[in-house]
Amino acid sequence: MPQQGSGPRPVAAGSIGRFDHETDVLVAGFGCAGGAAALEAARAGADVIVLDRAGGPGGSSAASGGELYLGGGTPVQKACGFEDTADDMYAYLDAALGPGADAEKLRLYCDGSVEHFQWFADLGLEFNGSLHDVPTWLTMSEDGLMWLGENAWPYDTIARPVPRGHVPATRNFGGWQIMEKLAAAVGAAGAATHTDTAAGALVVDDAGRVVGAVARRYGQDVTYRARRAVVLATGGFVDDEKMLADHAPHLLGHGKVSDGSDDGSGIRMALALGAATRNMSITQIALTVLPAFAVRGMLVDARGQRFINEDVYPGLFSVAAVRHRPAPYWVIVDEEGYEAVPEQERWGVRPSFVEETLPELEQALGMPAGALEATVGAYNRYAEHGEDPYCHKNPRWLRPLRPPFAAIDPRLGFFGAPGTGVTGFTLGGLRTTVNGEVLDVSGSTIPGLYAAGRTSAGIHGQGYVSGTSLGDGTFFGRRAGRTAARAGG
Repeated sequence: MPQQGSGPRPVAAGSIGRFDHETDVLVAGFGCAGGAAALEAARAGADVIVLDRAGGPGGSSAASGGELYLGGGTPVQKACGFEDTADDMYAYLDAALGPGADAEKLRLYCDGSVEHFQWFADLGLEFNGSLHDVPTWLTMSEDGLMWLGENAWPYDTIARPVPRGHVPATRNFGGWQIMEKLAAAVGAAGAATHTDTAAGALVVDDAGRVVGAVARRYGQDVTYRARRAVVLATGGFVDDEKMLADHAPHLLGHGKVSDGSDDGSGIRMALALGAATRNMSITQIALTVLPAFAVRGMLVDARGQRFINEDVYPGLFSVAAVRHRPAPYWVIVDEEGYEAVPEQERWGVRPSFVEETLPELEQALGMPAGALEATVGAYNRYAEHGEDPYCHKNPRWLRPLRPPFAAIDPRLGFFGAPGTGVTGFTLGGLRTTVNGEVLDVSGSTIPGLYAAGRTSAGIHGQGYVSGTSLGDGTFFGRRAGRTAARAGG
């Protein structure tokens, strides 16, 4: 039995005289992973109840940008003139998500990506056959495809560069639309949803099998019996300060990419049964730098030094900065670069300092004398010839920077919302099989217990690419739901 305090202690089934509700599969959490698990379990013939602590389905998935990382030759890719293979998709993700990416899960995800796209299409999601061709966090257009670093060095030397960021046909954030379609499908499949109901502890029988959960609804305990399995899909733990301090302290004090309910509850419930975890220190990090400006100029640290090619997926330059370089960070751009970004795509970002000379800008930014001047000077010498031997930025974005020079401060945020300049969420979680079965610390499955989404450790290693949360969560949520529907039968 795990030490007290590792999680909410499990409840013995024998101590519950009569369960308030019974079902075949009980799903805790109705974001994208929980919704996918519930839908596939119901389609497999199981009775399903989904619990969600909020007043309706959605969670952090509904608040997300809605990007889906899919490839291998989807109809959207073909409509945009791109040929793709599962092998190229795997090669890119293995590099971008590693080291430590889960090779078995990643291989399945890439091989099944075209079918998974069709699953979304069958839910009623539509994708326009047009490409957003400029690096960004999130498209402000209705383009259905976007680059997510596949065409940046060194990844363009590892796999054929093909864009794989699929975006539903809605302007700006699209997570709500994915969840709207998924929730409708779950209801149509016959699964019941119990809202304002937060799972709090697992119920186990004398043999150690998970057979239900105790939840809390309007201040009262509600008991659920699961005849076949329980699926945990309650999200990550970025909103739990203690867990964050224990596992990913580099995010403490920064903004959280979450709807506020990623409190680690599902992870803690499983820990109380001796569950194993994986990659608990790994996080997505987003530096509030607008890629459209960074690629047209440069990203530098507090010493005025470049450290990465600015056209990579922006989460990768964010990790490189926050985890490995001295703050504060600055985007240095000239007037031509700033004006090249259309007003509607500037996200409210304006320079903090504008100076005619680099020494004046260095002084304004508190940098060592001559540091930024040396960085820009070297950059300009090579950019004259379309080269970037230090960081290998694509020649498309290379040209000498000319005065006046501007410095953009990420701490001022987007759309006038200042912060620390950093936001993020957690990627580590319960160790699971490819079918969502939760493993204990000895490597054995915990009977009757499954997990998916950010509650589990999915395909990620020490890196992240947009769209892999929604993609991974739904893909392995589907597998968990199908497997759970057959459990104990």
